[in-house]
Amino acid sequence: MDSELAGKGIVVTGGGGGIGQSVVRAFAAEGARVAVHYRTSKQAAEVLASEVGGVAIGADLRVEAEADRLIPRALKALGRVDVVVANAGVWPSADQPIWELSLERWRETLDANLTATFLTARGFFRHAAATGRGSLVMIASTAGVFGEAGHADYAASKGAILSGLLLSAKNEAARLGGAVRVNVVAPGWTVTPMTTDARRDPNLEARVTSTMALKKLGAPEDVAAQVVILASDRLSGHVTGQVVVVAGGMEGRLIP
Repeated sequence: MDSELAGKGIVVTGGGGGIGQSVVRAFAAEGARVAVHYRTSKQAAEVLASEVGGVAIGADLRVEAEADRLIPRALKALGRVDVVVANAGVWPSADQPIWELSLERWRETLDANLTATFLTARGFFRHAAATGRGSLVMIASTAGVFGEAGHADYAASKGAILSGLLLSAKNEAARLGGAVRVNVVAPGWTVTPMTTDARRDPNLEARVTSTMALKKLGAPEDVAAQVVILASDRLSGHVTGQVVVVAGGMEGRLIP
């Protein structure tokens, strides 16, 4: 089925990362023009943007002024912005229970995940208020659904995105008209560079897939496909405020 995304302007934050790259390529395959945002992965973002005929835009989305300039810069480069994918974020790989978790790491993780997503969403809404339409897809995680021992900072940041932020944003989008939608994709364990260190544990896959109906880790392309579906007004025009979990039917986590 035609997604009707051809010719649309798409902004993907964290577009130089593992899931981000697959999201960018998936939109490009639909004929869209993509702005590939990066903070540290400049070379990867520029190579990818060149590959798909898009543009690379650098910004630290934890910094208000830089985040506020992202959508206007993308609009100038693309000529239009129809979809924003708030994908940028971090997953601190060190396992630190709450009683060992430093306030510094807590603040850094929430800034990189929750604050950056809020500022990206705010930029999207400011643009949508002028155009009266648009689709925002935020990337959360199953950590926000089931928690993640040793990563309370990450789970809290992602949980806030898929609950309070999403549901509030969905209802506020209604003030801008019926053509503005907001949804979330929540991946489970996915094979990306961000999870490389953790995946060196030979027991990890058996442990994390133990409550999954599909006994395998996800691929970035699995996540990207759902992002494209939710972004498309043709495919998801009557879908807003929803969380799509891409985790092989995961029902929870093993508690050691």
